[in-house]
Amino acid sequence: MTLRERKKLRTRAAISEAAISLFIEHGFDQVSITQVAEAADVSRRTLFAYFPTKEDLVVHRFADHEDEPARVVRARPAGQSPLAALHEHYLDALRRHDPVTGLTDVPEVLHLYDLLRSAPQLMARMLQFNESSETQLAAALHETADTAELPARLAAAQIVSVQWTLSMANYERAVAGARADQAYPAAAAAANQAFDLLTGGLGNLWPNTQLP
Repeated sequence: MTLRERKKLRTRAAISEAAISLFIEHGFDQVSITQVAEAADVSRRTLFAYFPTKEDLVVHRFADHEDEPARVVRARPAGQSPLAALHEHYLDALRRHDPVTGLTDVPEVLHLYDLLRSAPQLMARMLQFNESSETQLAAALHETADTAELPARLAAAQIVSVQWTLSMANYERAVAGARADQAYPAAAAAANQAFDLLTGGLGNLWPNTQLP
Protein backbone atom coordinates (compact mmCIF):
# COMPACT_ATOMS: atom_id res chain seq x y z
CA MET A 1 0.00 0.00 0.00
CA THR A 2 1.12 3.54 -0.70
CA LEU A 3 1.34 6.12 2.08
CA ARG A 4 -1.76 7.82 0.66
CA GLU A 5 -3.73 4.57 0.75
CA ARG A 6 -2.68 3.87 4.34
CA LYS A 7 -3.73 7.37 5.39
CA LYS A 8 -7.14 6.91 3.76
CA LEU A 9 -7.65 3.63 5.58
CA ARG A 10 -6.72 5.25 8.91
CA THR A 11 -9.10 8.14 8.26
CA ARG A 12 -11.92 5.76 7.35
CA ALA A 13 -11.30 3.70 10.48
CA ALA A 14 -11.17 6.80 12.70
CA ILE A 15 -14.50 8.07 11.33
CA SER A 16 -16.13 4.67 11.80
CA GLU A 17 -14.85 4.23 15.35
CA ALA A 18 -15.98 7.70 16.35
CA ALA A 19 -19.43 7.19 14.82
CA ILE A 20 -20.12 3.81 16.36
CA SER A 21 -18.89 4.92 19.80
CA LEU A 22 -21.24 7.89 19.70
CA PHE A 23 -24.17 5.84 18.38
CA ILE A 24 -23.74 3.20 21.07
CA GLU A 25 -23.48 5.80 23.84
CA HIS A 26 -26.25 8.16 22.74
CA GLY A 27 -28.38 6.30 20.18
CA PHE A 28 -28.33 6.36 16.39
CA ASP A 29 -31.02 9.02 15.99
CA GLN A 30 -29.59 11.27 18.71
CA VAL A 31 -26.18 11.74 17.04
CA SER A 32 -25.74 14.06 14.06
CA ILE A 33 -23.29 13.78 11.19
CA THR A 34 -21.72 17.02 12.40
CA GLN A 35 -21.04 15.48 15.81
CA VAL A 36 -19.43 12.44 14.19
CA ALA A 37 -17.25 14.64 11.99
CA GLU A 38 -16.14 16.70 14.97
CA ALA A 39 -15.35 13.59 17.02
CA ALA A 40 -13.27 12.17 14.14
CA ASP A 41 -11.62 15.57 13.51
CA VAL A 42 -12.69 15.70 9.86
CA SER A 43 -15.03 17.90 7.84
CA ARG A 44 -18.56 16.84 6.91
CA ARG A 45 -17.41 16.79 3.28
CA THR A 46 -14.60 14.37 4.12
CA LEU A 47 -16.96 12.17 6.10
CA PHE A 48 -19.41 11.90 3.21
CA ALA A 49 -16.54 11.09 0.85
CA TYR A 50 -15.96 7.92 2.88
CA PHE A 51 -19.53 7.19 3.98
CA PRO A 52 -22.29 8.45 1.64
CA THR A 53 -25.05 7.93 4.23
CA LYS A 54 -25.30 7.93 8.00
CA GLU A 55 -26.36 4.27 7.90
CA ASP A 56 -23.17 3.35 6.04
CA LEU A 57 -21.17 4.38 9.11
CA VAL A 58 -22.51 1.25 10.80
CA VAL A 59 -23.37 -1.21 8.06
CA HIS A 60 -19.96 -0.94 6.39
CA ARG A 61 -18.64 -3.14 9.23
CA PHE A 62 -20.33 -6.02 7.41
CA ALA A 63 -19.02 -5.00 3.99
CA ASP A 64 -16.40 -7.74 3.75
CA HIS A 65 -19.19 -10.30 4.05
CA GLU A 66 -21.49 -8.87 1.41
CA ASP A 67 -20.06 -11.00 -1.40
CA GLU A 68 -18.92 -13.84 0.87
CA PRO A 69 -21.57 -16.42 -0.15
CA ALA A 70 -20.78 -15.75 -3.82
CA ARG A 71 -17.04 -16.12 -3.17
CA VAL A 72 -17.60 -19.41 -1.34
CA VAL A 73 -19.63 -20.81 -4.24
CA ARG A 74 -17.09 -19.70 -6.84
CA ALA A 75 -14.14 -21.10 -4.86
CA ARG A 76 -15.67 -24.46 -3.93
CA PRO A 77 -13.79 -27.63 -4.94
CA ALA A 78 -14.80 -29.46 -8.09
CA GLY A 79 -17.65 -31.84 -7.40
CA GLN A 80 -18.88 -30.04 -4.28
CA SER A 81 -22.37 -28.59 -4.44
CA PRO A 82 -23.01 -24.93 -3.59
CA LEU A 83 -25.12 -25.86 -0.55
CA ALA A 84 -22.45 -28.17 0.83
CA ALA A 85 -19.79 -25.47 0.37
CA LEU A 86 -21.92 -22.81 2.09
CA HIS A 87 -22.86 -25.16 4.93
CA GLU A 88 -19.23 -26.11 5.53
CA HIS A 89 -18.19 -22.45 5.44
CA TYR A 90 -20.87 -21.40 7.93
CA LEU A 91 -19.96 -24.20 10.35
CA ASP A 92 -16.31 -23.14 10.14
CA ALA A 93 -17.30 -19.53 10.89
CA LEU A 94 -19.22 -20.75 13.93
CA ARG A 95 -16.20 -22.70 15.18
CA ARG A 96 -14.10 -19.54 14.83
CA HIS A 97 -16.78 -17.42 16.51
CA ASP A 98 -16.75 -15.12 13.50
CA PRO A 99 -18.69 -11.98 14.51
CA VAL A 100 -20.85 -12.18 11.37
CA THR A 101 -22.42 -15.38 12.75
CA GLY A 102 -23.59 -13.57 15.88
CA LEU A 103 -21.79 -16.20 17.98
CA THR A 104 -19.40 -13.97 19.87
CA ASP A 105 -18.42 -12.76 23.32
CA VAL A 106 -16.82 -9.54 22.08
CA PRO A 107 -18.75 -6.65 23.70
CA GLU A 108 -18.10 -4.29 20.78
CA VAL A 109 -19.66 -6.75 18.34
CA LEU A 110 -22.69 -7.33 20.53
CA HIS A 111 -23.12 -3.55 20.88
CA LEU A 112 -23.04 -3.33 17.09
CA TYR A 113 -25.86 -5.87 16.80
CA ASP A 114 -27.76 -3.97 19.52
CA LEU A 115 -27.34 -0.83 17.45
CA LEU A 116 -28.67 -2.49 14.31
CA ARG A 117 -31.74 -3.74 16.14
CA SER A 118 -32.41 -0.37 17.77
CA ALA A 119 -32.79 1.68 14.59
CA PRO A 120 -35.29 0.85 11.81
CA GLN A 121 -33.12 2.79 9.34
CA LEU A 122 -30.20 0.47 10.03
CA MET A 123 -32.30 -2.66 9.67
CA ALA A 124 -33.62 -1.31 6.37
CA ARG A 125 -30.05 -0.71 5.24
CA MET A 126 -29.17 -4.28 6.24
CA LEU A 127 -32.00 -5.51 4.03
CA GLN A 128 -30.34 -3.69 1.12
CA PHE A 129 -27.06 -5.31 2.13
CA ASN A 130 -28.70 -8.75 2.07
CA GLU A 131 -30.32 -8.03 -1.28
CA SER A 132 -26.93 -7.22 -2.75
CA SER A 133 -25.54 -10.42 -1.26
CA GLU A 134 -28.43 -12.36 -2.83
CA THR A 135 -27.78 -10.79 -6.24
CA GLN A 136 -24.10 -11.71 -6.17
CA LEU A 137 -24.82 -15.24 -4.93
CA ALA A 138 -27.45 -15.74 -7.62
CA ALA A 139 -24.92 -14.74 -10.27
CA ALA A 140 -22.39 -17.21 -8.85
CA LEU A 141 -24.97 -20.02 -8.83
CA HIS A 142 -26.06 -19.23 -12.37
CA GLU A 143 -22.51 -19.07 -13.71
CA THR A 144 -20.80 -21.91 -11.83
CA ALA A 145 -23.51 -24.39 -10.88
CA ASP A 146 -25.44 -24.72 -14.14
CA THR A 147 -28.50 -23.16 -12.47
CA ALA A 148 -31.08 -21.26 -14.52
CA GLU A 149 -31.43 -17.58 -13.69
CA LEU A 150 -34.77 -17.64 -11.84
CA PRO A 151 -34.02 -20.75 -9.73
CA ALA A 152 -30.62 -19.23 -8.90
CA ARG A 153 -32.31 -16.05 -7.66
CA LEU A 154 -34.86 -17.98 -5.61
CA ALA A 155 -32.16 -20.21 -4.11
CA ALA A 156 -29.94 -17.23 -3.25
CA ALA A 157 -32.82 -15.47 -1.49
CA GLN A 158 -33.47 -18.51 0.68
CA ILE A 159 -29.81 -19.11 1.51
CA VAL A 160 -29.02 -15.53 2.49
CA SER A 161 -32.21 -15.28 4.55
CA VAL A 162 -31.42 -18.52 6.39
CA GLN A 163 -27.87 -17.42 7.21
CA TRP A 164 -29.08 -14.06 8.50
CA THR A 165 -31.78 -15.75 10.61
CA LEU A 166 -29.20 -18.11 12.10
CA SER A 167 -26.87 -15.23 12.95
CA MET A 168 -29.60 -13.21 14.62
CA ALA A 169 -30.61 -16.27 16.67
CA ASN A 170 -27.00 -16.59 17.83
CA TYR A 171 -26.94 -12.92 18.79
CA GLU A 172 -30.14 -13.44 20.80
CA ARG A 173 -28.47 -16.32 22.67
CA ALA A 174 -25.61 -13.98 23.56
CA VAL A 175 -28.04 -11.30 24.76
CA ALA A 176 -29.72 -13.92 26.94
CA GLY A 177 -26.37 -14.49 28.64
CA ALA A 178 -24.95 -17.54 26.88
CA ARG A 179 -21.20 -17.56 26.31
CA ALA A 180 -20.10 -18.37 22.78
CA ASP A 181 -18.56 -21.71 23.79
CA GLN A 182 -21.75 -22.66 25.62
CA ALA A 183 -23.98 -21.63 22.73
CA TYR A 184 -21.88 -23.27 20.02
CA PRO A 185 -23.51 -26.76 20.13
CA ALA A 186 -27.01 -25.28 19.78
CA ALA A 187 -25.82 -22.90 17.06
CA ALA A 188 -24.19 -25.72 15.08
CA ALA A 189 -27.28 -27.91 15.48
CA ALA A 190 -29.50 -25.07 14.23
CA ALA A 191 -27.21 -24.54 11.24
CA ASN A 192 -27.32 -28.25 10.39
CA GLN A 193 -31.10 -28.27 10.64
CA ALA A 194 -31.39 -25.15 8.49
CA PHE A 195 -29.18 -26.55 5.74
CA ASP A 196 -31.03 -29.88 5.89
CA LEU A 197 -34.24 -27.94 5.22
CA LEU A 198 -32.57 -26.03 2.39
CA THR A 199 -31.41 -29.31 0.90
CA GLY A 200 -34.96 -30.65 1.07
CA GLY A 201 -36.20 -27.66 -0.91
CA LEU A 202 -33.24 -27.00 -3.21
CA GLY A 203 -31.60 -30.40 -3.46
CA ASN A 204 -33.13 -31.11 -6.86
CA LEU A 205 -31.09 -28.20 -8.26
CA TRP A 206 -27.84 -29.87 -7.15
CA PRO A 207 -28.63 -33.57 -6.66
CA ASN A 208 -25.09 -34.48 -5.57
CA THR A 209 -25.35 -32.39 -2.41
CA GLN A 210 -23.66 -34.06 0.56
CA LEU A 211 -23.72 -31.95 3.68
CA PRO A 212 -20.82 -31.91 6.16
